[in-house]
Order: sequence, then structure tokens, then C-alpha cells
Amino acid sequence: MNFLDKAISLVSDALYTYILIFLLVAAGIFFTVKSRFVQFRLLGEQLRAVTEKPKDKGKVSSFQALIVSTASRVGTGNIIGVSAALCLGGFGSVFWMWLIALIGAASAFVESVLAQIYKRKSGSGCVGGPAYYIETALKSRPLAIAFTVCLILTYGFGFNMLASYNLQSTFAGYAFYNPSVTPWVIGGILAVLVAICLFGGGKRVIQVSGILVPIMGVVYILVALLLTLLNITALPGVLGRIFAEAFNLPAIFGGISGSCLMYGIRRGLFSNEAGVGSAPNASASAEVSHPVKQGLSQILSVFIDTLLVCSATAFMCMMSGIEPSAALEGAPYVQAALSATLGDFGPIFITVAMILFAFTTLLGNLYYVDQAWFFLFKKEPSKTFLTVYRLVASAVIFVGAGLSAGLLWDIADVTMGLMALINVPVIVYLSKYAFRALKDYERQRKEGKDPTFKAADIDLPRQTDYWN
Repeated sequence: MNFLDKAISLVSDALYTYILIFLLVAAGIFFTVKSRFVQFRLLGEQLRAVTEKPKDKGKVSSFQALIVSTASRVGTGNIIGVSAALCLGGFGSVFWMWLIALIGAASAFVESVLAQIYKRKSGSGCVGGPAYYIETALKSRPLAIAFTVCLILTYGFGFNMLASYNLQSTFAGYAFYNPSVTPWVIGGILAVLVAICLFGGGKRVIQVSGILVPIMGVVYILVALLLTLLNITALPGVLGRIFAEAFNLPAIFGGISGSCLMYGIRRGLFSNEAGVGSAPNASASAEVSHPVKQGLSQILSVFIDTLLVCSATAFMCMMSGIEPSAALEGAPYVQAALSATLGDFGPIFITVAMILFAFTTLLGNLYYVDQAWFFLFKKEPSKTFLTVYRLVASAVIFVGAGLSAGLLWDIADVTMGLMALINVPVIVYLSKYAFRALKDYERQRKEGKDPTFKAADIDLPRQTDYWN
């Protein structure tokens, strides 16, 4: 296990230090410039798009698709991931998390628009995502299958094992916690609860997420705001440290793999997933009159995740007066920070928040895996296969609770990185169609119309299931 730990850690460091950091930032800047800063320029349109209801009852709305993608984005990484970045990368990592979200929002826009353009009809509505636009636009099913396999490994295994571990780690500060027994008990309970939801079908995932995610996010942000106000005198010093450490260039380039820049980008990408290729799977399921509407709503999902929820965790911790250190990495730092302000209530609040965050993360992740199986089989898998898969998915959650944090973070980083390595070059190549769709949308809005879309309007060279 020690050898496996080191091997995966080396792959993870190489992937993020030499490849992904440049790929993601370059793509994000390219999309931002080509779209004329769509993530900032069309904020009003983002709010309009997310509140629009589908014409046909029973269809997935833009808001419901946003909730599913946010359920996956907003999760344990917003608490434990931010804590890890602060403890290992320092206050400066927060700045780089912000930056990757602001730039990455343009990537989220492009991949979600493409998912809508190339989505396909299915018995229960519509499906789509990177696998579909790779297969249709590039005519490469092998590459589409490779991406789908990476997605299953990431969301069915890597992310879900990590979410399970992160949840059980928040109980480590309680007197009843036994490191040899408690993680397995908590993992078992969580696995059973997820299995119950999984056997209720895909619609149950949307219903449960739709109830829990808004409540979870609002309460968490309100508590963070309260704690920030209680420690408001510390705000100038905290902001000063964020920017001073973020631009400590000798520290960054002296050891980039362990710098605030690297931890900020890693944990920021893990949290908002912009460009990874996950959210487009939910985006494609929305029933909208124009693909750009769904792209705009996905920008909001990135902002909610990083600029609101991740920042909430960061400021709760940074303004508590508790200094981050490697020994406090993860849940202990967050719990110590809240205890300093809220006393005994602090750790309890974080535990409750983590239960909700972890649960909705697991459900959102497995919704993506459901869509992946549909693509691989070209139809709904058999009941026998789904039963076995759901049992395995639940077992993975159980196993993840008892493994080591370092190994699980590295596994999640590597599998997510492989998804991005496939998806980002593809969306860069196909982005011209997303930008044409954006121009078409803005033209119709200027004419006072509710934009509608036809593939012929952007000279799309391939026939699609929709938009004809």
C-alpha cells in the first residue's frame, strides 16, 4: 500500500505540475477572451436562464440540471479540500482558487453549451455530455469510451471514496471515535443510505438533491457570514496575507508542487470541476430553447461553488485566529477554527454540514455514472447489471471510509486529471460552435426575442438529434 501511495502521488504531482496547470489556465483564458468575458458580462442573463421553466411538464428544467451539477460540485471538497489547501499551501492558495474559478467559469460555459448542442433523445428525455460531443463531432467512439471510463473511475470510485473518508474524518474529534472501528461503521451507514436512494432510480437523485442542496448551501453561508462578522477586525490582516502569500514568487517557483499556487488550483479544480467534463452530463438533460441558456446557468454553479461556499470555509478558518498547519490538515483545522468562535457547537455544526455535503456529493456523482453506463451500452443497462453496479458503488463508499487521506486525494486528482486531459483539448477544438451559438443568442436578445436555436443557424456540419 505504501508503494501504491508513492506511485500515485508521483503521477499526481507530475500531472498537475507540468501539464494540467498550463492546460486549464490557457484554455480558460482563451474561452474568456473569445466569449468577451461572458462570465462577467452576462450575469443578468445567467439569473434569467436559471429561473426559466421547461414548456413540457415533467422535463428537467435548467434549474434542476444546475442543482444536480451543483450537488456534485458543492461537497466535501468545499470544507475538507479548502482546509487541506490552507494547511498545506497557506492563505495564498485561496487567491488561486478564486482565479481558477473566475477563469474556469468560461470553460464551464463552453462545455455545457456543447453538451446541449450535441445531446441526444432517450426514452426518459435527453442525454449528453463530453462522450456524446466527442463521438458525434469528432466521430471517435474509442476516445468517447476512454473519457467515459475515466468518468466512471472518477465519480464512481475516486470521488466517492474520498467523500466517504472526508465525512467519517469529521467524527475524529469526538470521544466515541475509535480509528479501528468508527470509520467502518460510518462508511457502512452511509453506503446503506446511498443504496436506498440508488435503487429508487435517477429521478430520486434529482428530487433528493433538489431539497438538500439549497438548504445546505444557504445555512452554511449564513453561518460563515456570522463568524466573519464576529471576527471582522481580523479581515484586513487576512486579506493582506492572502495576496502577500499568493504572490510570494520565490516560494511558489522554489517548490511548485507544494506551493500555494498548486494547492489552490488542485483544490479549486476538485471543487468546481470546470473543464473536467462532469457538469455537461447534467447540462444536457435540461429542456431549454437555446443551448446558451444552459451554459449561462452553469457559470452560476461554478461561482456558487468556489466564490461562495469555498470562500465561506476559507474565511471561517482564516479569521478564527487558529494558524493552519500540516498537522491540522482536513477536518481538524475546520473544527478547531469553529470551536475558537462557537465553542462546542462548532464541531457539531461542521459534522452536520459534512453529512449533507457528502450525501449530496455521492448522489450527484452517481447520477453522472448512471449516464455513463447508458452511453457505453447505447441503451438502459439490464436490471441485473444495474443491481450489481449499485451494490458495488455502495461497497466502494464503505471501503473509502477506512483508507488513507493522502492516497484518496491522489486517486481523485489523477482520475479527474485524466478526464480534463481528454475534455479540454476537445472543447477548445469545438468551441467555435459554442461561440457562434453565443452570438446567435445575443442577437436574438437584442431583438427582444426569447432566443430559440437551430443547428443551421451556426453552420453545424453534423446532424444532431435536436435543433433541426
